[in-house]
Amino acid sequence: MAAEIIASTILNVLFEKLADEALKKLARSKGIHSELGRLKATLTEIQALLNDASRKEIADEAVKIWLDSFQHVAYDIDDVLDGLATEARHQEMMTTHESSSSISTKVKKLITPACCASLSLSNRLHHKLDIINTKLQQLENRKSDLGLILVKDEKPKTKSNRIQTSLAEASTIIGREEDKEKLLLKLLVDEPREVKFSVVPLVGLGGVGKTTLARLLYNETRVNDHFELKSWVCVSDEFDVFKISETIFRSVTGEDRKFEDLNELQMDLREQLKDKRFLLVFDDVWSESYDEWENLVRPFHSGALGSKIIITTRKESLLRKLGFDRLDHLRSLSHDHAVSLFVEHALGVHTFDLYPGLKPLGEGIVKKCGGLPLALKAMGRLLRTKTNEEEWNDVLNSEIWDLESVDEIVPALRLSYHDLPAYLKQLFAYCSLFPKDFVFDKEKLVLLWMAEGYLKHSPAGSKSPERLGNEYFQLLLSRSFFQQDPNDESLFVMHDLMNDLATFVAGEFFIRFDNQRGMENETLAKYRHMSFIREEYIGYQKFEAFKRAKSLRTFFVVSGARQSRGAFHLSNKILIDLLPGLTLLRVLSLSHSNIKEVEFIGSLKHLRYLNLSHTEIRELPENVGNLINLQTLIVFGCLYLYKLPKSFLRLNNLRHFDAGDTWLIKKMPLGIGGLKNLQTLTKIIIEGNDGFAINELK
Repeated sequence: MAAEIIASTILNVLFEKLADEALKKLARSKGIHSELGRLKATLTEIQALLNDASRKEIADEAVKIWLDSFQHVAYDIDDVLDGLATEARHQEMMTTHESSSSISTKVKKLITPACCASLSLSNRLHHKLDIINTKLQQLENRKSDLGLILVKDEKPKTKSNRIQTSLAEASTIIGREEDKEKLLLKLLVDEPREVKFSVVPLVGLGGVGKTTLARLLYNETRVNDHFELKSWVCVSDEFDVFKISETIFRSVTGEDRKFEDLNELQMDLREQLKDKRFLLVFDDVWSESYDEWENLVRPFHSGALGSKIIITTRKESLLRKLGFDRLDHLRSLSHDHAVSLFVEHALGVHTFDLYPGLKPLGEGIVKKCGGLPLALKAMGRLLRTKTNEEEWNDVLNSEIWDLESVDEIVPALRLSYHDLPAYLKQLFAYCSLFPKDFVFDKEKLVLLWMAEGYLKHSPAGSKSPERLGNEYFQLLLSRSFFQQDPNDESLFVMHDLMNDLATFVAGEFFIRFDNQRGMENETLAKYRHMSFIREEYIGYQKFEAFKRAKSLRTFFVVSGARQSRGAFHLSNKILIDLLPGLTLLRVLSLSHSNIKEVEFIGSLKHLRYLNLSHTEIRELPENVGNLINLQTLIVFGCLYLYKLPKSFLRLNNLRHFDAGDTWLIKKMPLGIGGLKNLQTLTKIIIEGNDGFAINELK
């Protein structure tokens, strides 16, 4: 990961915590004030080297290793400081409540549980800080060996006066008009044949625009008028007949039903398609199995003549087995069309006529993009922020173009990422935790970013972290790092190549487990952020290796592409033996699991984000009040939840409390009106004379 990430995220957070007066006071009382002073001095020295390191890490593996080592130490420092800050915040809260005459004796008794008495941390903290300071000093001493020098920050670039026009919809079909018309003809003309449906293939390289062209066809007015039913399915690596059939059923019926087996599902799907002319899009197919295909299409034979299936794929094998001896590949854009697409995204015009000085540079960049629309759009949007020929020349001559391709990472996309401000790099790398074709909600992603401490860059606190996160999201969206979901424009996805890029730049700090990647043999101690694709049953053995992953900050379940939202079974042993030991977690999501108790929660004092939605929990334990850092608590759809803890009022930092669809809760938590930071409250119960009154929320 680039050095700017450390400079702008972790280091800024560390310096902010070190400057906190409450933390300084606590440090003096623990006798570690001098160690923190020495730590700050060494961090300041290392920070001065980061600008040079960020330039050299691209081509120098030793510098990259040095940066990774520093980031690990920086994480360790943050964990120590966050523990201190939590203790300082707790003591400050106690002092405030004890001196407040406006709080009843009953409420005061709830402020401090016995488990949160003053901790004697001095010896442990001395030992930890000694180890950290030694590691930092060793890193700082290596600057000469690595040739690192002090480099001042560059002067801010002059802001562009170029008008930032929104691009016309037509820009997405530059160079594809002929392809679109040919494919429309195939879709709208009924072929004289006995088979009820036919396949329309779209074959080509990753990033060449297959999905974009399919989306244009899918939303074309003539197509909507011609077909009675439509469904779009992101297939990707795993060709799961049940999940694909389930997605189609939900699309054509609007129902989210559960089926016992594939036979029941396909019988019902056949009835839904019967005598209807349908259009199905199977996007990003990798399977080569003809047997799987035969199993999938059984219900489709009940449809009306003229039904069509669009397949987008990089692989030809399955299509050849389906009888396509001659396949027309979707080719890269011609040079002229590539220039037009690039110029429109870079300059908001159609030609270089108004910018003759940029023309040779722009055409050189276009040539390096190889005619791939995804790369051309990304580079165009990158250069939309550049204002002069020198900056365009820097992009054209970047050494990133000359690096060997790693894991099919397109150089243009790597360059687009490298040009991002540091704070956006961190946010994008975090999305490596999402599986390919994962559909996500912007607001929920922003809450995750906030919980990880990534949204602290607003000057003088002029913007809320939520507003800041939304602005950062829009910046990444505008540069093509995210795309709108074809089925729902309020949701978002990442292109496969962007997902590959996120995984590549995330390095050794993030890991995503799925069915293709086992956990048992992984060296997990180094990872800080982890997600896993949920399965029907998650057994303890699969997670036993996580006993070594004591530094994890993120542990959450995500649904794979096309997965239904049914509950999955999580071994109770995981809740008892594993999760209580992950005491540094900032983010924990066990959504849609079958868990009934979460008594272990109270030990996770660093926690900022807790998602227990759609679980079987009956109550939140009183020790939830220990989570004084908690910002987001989600218990949406917990149908059995009937009780919230009396300690709820200790959650002073809570900003979002989502308790929607929890029908058994009949009483609001005592003192909820005192939570001054609360932004979202999805359940309000107005009670009698002695209960909750709406004016408490203020």
